[in-house]
Amino acid sequence: MNTMDYIVILVAAACSGFIFQLVKLPPLLGFLVAGFVLHLLGIHQAPVIDTIANLGVTLLLFSIGLKLDVRTLLRREVYGTAFLHLIFNGMLFLAIFSVFKWLSITQLKVLSNEALMLLAFALSFSSTVFAVKVLQDKSELQSLYGRVAIGILVMQDLFAVIYLSASSGKIPSLWALSLLTLIPLRPLLLRLLNRAGHGEVQLLVGFCMAFVVGYAWFDSVHIKPDLGALLIGMLLAGTPQANNLGRDLFAFKELFLVAFFLSIGMHYFPTMESLFIAILITLLVPLKAALYLLLMLVFRLRARTAWMGTLSLANYSEFGLIVSAIAVQSNILDGSWLAILAIALSLSFIISAPLNQKADHIYRRVQNRLCRLQRNRLHLDDLPIELGNMEIVILGMGRIGSGAYELMSQHYPGKVIGIDTDLTKVQSHMEANRVVIQGDATDSDFWEKLVLSKSVKLVLLTMPHHNGNEYAVTQLHRRDYAGEIAAICRFEDDEDALKELGVNHVVNLYEEAGLGFAQHIYDAVNWTDGKR
Repeated sequence: MNTMDYIVILVAAACSGFIFQLVKLPPLLGFLVAGFVLHLLGIHQAPVIDTIANLGVTLLLFSIGLKLDVRTLLRREVYGTAFLHLIFNGMLFLAIFSVFKWLSITQLKVLSNEALMLLAFALSFSSTVFAVKVLQDKSELQSLYGRVAIGILVMQDLFAVIYLSASSGKIPSLWALSLLTLIPLRPLLLRLLNRAGHGEVQLLVGFCMAFVVGYAWFDSVHIKPDLGALLIGMLLAGTPQANNLGRDLFAFKELFLVAFFLSIGMHYFPTMESLFIAILITLLVPLKAALYLLLMLVFRLRARTAWMGTLSLANYSEFGLIVSAIAVQSNILDGSWLAILAIALSLSFIISAPLNQKADHIYRRVQNRLCRLQRNRLHLDDLPIELGNMEIVILGMGRIGSGAYELMSQHYPGKVIGIDTDLTKVQSHMEANRVVIQGDATDSDFWEKLVLSKSVKLVLLTMPHHNGNEYAVTQLHRRDYAGEIAAICRFEDDEDALKELGVNHVVNLYEEAGLGFAQHIYDAVNWTDGKR
């Protein structure tokens, strides 16, 4: 490989990803296609790309660990759906593949029972990358269905990591006991991450924790190094430092995964026979989705919550490719199966992407039929949100929202309610005897459940992000709210935008802060006639 070859790889990946993004399809599909094109051009291997691809898998596991909330995984609708779906989907797909083998369908007829079981296992996973991207684009990561979907995906990732660890074939050494010291080392690691501040130093420290503390240490004691990256991420999870690091690592993780999809396309070019099998596998996605839907309904989620969660999971996973890659290395599967599964993954994304964009529209058309499957007794987090006889609603209970709550409560005692997404913050307010409930006003699911009574006269929008306040105003108008709306903003153009949407009162924080600051200083120094 020379420099010009890498330039060709870079241009092919950029152009293909850009084209796919223009047509509103996941760019990862474009990178896979770029790999196929490079294969046709005679570029079959690129050592640097293969190395980056391996790093991308490790970084993906580390970032999953950083956002892992163990409390979410312990919810029945999460671990129950994940585990039962893995079992039922695996059994269903194994039965279908066995029939295909009995019918002597192409490459399936030569597979062993072990290979069929591994294929069924790999195709049980859904894509973490795809689901996170879809939920972020719709600002619904914190919705109930978003949290459930991500929890299920993390559980699936854990199942995959357990398999990857078991498949390494290595017996841990006695030095593996040294990993127990990671627990008392956690405060030191967090302090180190905190002292690194923000920006490039924090990123470098994060890379060291993933690849040195996680990958290298676990590998040195003969434990799957990717598992080490996941566990180190979990060790740091639930802290502000981990949240910041996770956001900063996101772009790097995406970039490294580009290399993973490129390398698959470059190494394994599909034949017509492979394409036929990939289409057959893609046709099984509705069965996989139906299982998700039924299981979520069994765990008492609303029909809409189950529907939205199902669509975000109705695809195959890049983790399935990683599992299959291990099977290829172990000679359980032929290398051509990586191309087959990569095409099936791509086709599932192509189908799932437009469905998620039109999810609400499709739901309204099937709502009556789905609601008949809904349990009578719903999940506690999925019940209608009733405000009772409250007259003032505050969306966003940060410092500004809390101050507004205190002032309004003095004038309207017992008639003020606050709503915030952060459960910890909600619990803190409740301990201070404030009426505050959990809810995300940037989530369409919140507005679907909200019962907005006629007693509400004023809604205060004190959320930190302008887009969130804009979205809340739009939803209030859709629900024919006729009372007053007040909102905060930081910039003049945001103020104009809110007024155009029909907000009655807009307060520019910077202007008000400047006036308040000047007044406070003026009162403090007590100037009279220009003299102190």
